[in-house]
Amino acid sequence: MIVTRILVNALIMAAELAAVAGIAIFAFHHPFLFAGLTATLSFLLGLRLESARLRYELPFYFSGLIVPSWLLTGLVGLVEAVMKGVLAGIAALFTFSGTNPDRLYWVAVVFAVCVYAGSSLLRFLSIRARGLPLRWGYFRLAPLLGLMFSAGIVILSAAAVLPAASVKDIGWRIIFDMPSHPSVEQVSELLFQIKLVFDDFVVSLLSSVLNPEVAQIIGVVVSVNVLSGFVSALYAALIAWAVRKSETALL
Repeated sequence: MIVTRILVNALIMAAELAAVAGIAIFAFHHPFLFAGLTATLSFLLGLRLESARLRYELPFYFSGLIVPSWLLTGLVGLVEAVMKGVLAGIAALFTFSGTNPDRLYWVAVVFAVCVYAGSSLLRFLSIRARGLPLRWGYFRLAPLLGLMFSAGIVILSAAAVLPAASVKDIGWRIIFDMPSHPSVEQVSELLFQIKLVFDDFVVSLLSSVLNPEVAQIIGVVVSVNVLSGFVSALYAALIAWAVRKSETALL
């Protein structure tokens, strides 16, 4: 019996790692399909969860709504699910589309680490505190994983693993290399360089009045890369939910 449980646990862990790796590989090779899938999953998941949340939340803010109507919660939930779906899809597209395969490879690696960390955290909360992976992951995990992704990009940039960018390089690219009708990949690559330059500018500006380490931490927090947390949190929640369902059924 003990041996069987160990083998089943190992199988579930292997499937979890395979799912994380598969999502990152799919995003790396098919950014447009990945963006569409992300937007769709976020919308479908949010459509149910947003309405359920509003049934409990609205009476907290508006005492007159003792029992919110299904029409009100449905409409508001629909709007919020659409907005989060669009945001997640756009964040996914501009995270994984580009023209530099080396950069995109490392972005996929950092993304996979974030998804696995999020899934592991949700599994831990589910076991220790009976947390619900889909609910907690959808509503609360995005900022944490966004900060983790942003920190990973900063570390890789500081280690010169990711290509450095400068205002001069960006200006040259815009004037001489960018076609009159650029593709999404070209725009994404340019935006990534602009993000790096902007983040460096913020850190340099803050370093003039703050400790450099503190300025670097603030730079991680205010970086646009934090938006990727809406993407990684979605897949972390889905994977953690599937893992817990498998453990409940098989163990």
